[in-house]
Amino acid sequence: MATNITWHPGLTHDERSKFRGQGGLTIWLTGLSASGKSTIATALEQHLLHNGLAAYRLDGDNIRFGLNKDLGFSEKDRNENIRRIAEVSKLFADSTTISITSFISPYRADRDLARALHDKDNIPFVEVYVDVPVEVAEQRDPKGLYKKARAGLIPEFTGISAPYEEPLKPEIHLHSDKTSVEESVQVIVDYLVEKGYIKAL
Repeated sequence: MATNITWHPGLTHDERSKFRGQGGLTIWLTGLSASGKSTIATALEQHLLHNGLAAYRLDGDNIRFGLNKDLGFSEKDRNENIRRIAEVSKLFADSTTISITSFISPYRADRDLARALHDKDNIPFVEVYVDVPVEVAEQRDPKGLYKKARAGLIPEFTGISAPYEEPLKPEIHLHSDKTSVEESVQVIVDYLVEKGYIKAL
């Protein structure tokens, strides 16, 4: 760990928000593989951008092609994966962008760490639990991962051979087997408006 470094202070988040006319925050979507996280996150990003808001989506699979391509799926690597994303999403949010993350992020401790990073700098953090029964996720299985996991071809697969710790008090709880993508996006947008994070669209 580097010790010969110095933090260089600059504009505060509130100052950036004033100049940009928009506040930043992180919307953290968590849930099983095939729960619909990425689909909802993509639709939400498009909706916010269409309405003139700066938004950017960080996707669990996409990040592993670049920033986190050196990480596997052991518990240690999953922890580091989420730690890095928590830091990146906070930077986006601090820049007054609406940062949207869609990661399985199976461990509560890791999600709590992400929240604490934001809380420390008074940056809003909205946890969205995209809930779906594992049976439904297996039926969807768009990437064929559950089938491979059941066959023992994918070790440490969340929901099958590795744990998923459900959020205890998420800001938003979606049931993606009962709610459409459009409805899910509207639930999130309504929450953001209610809390004053964005103006009514």
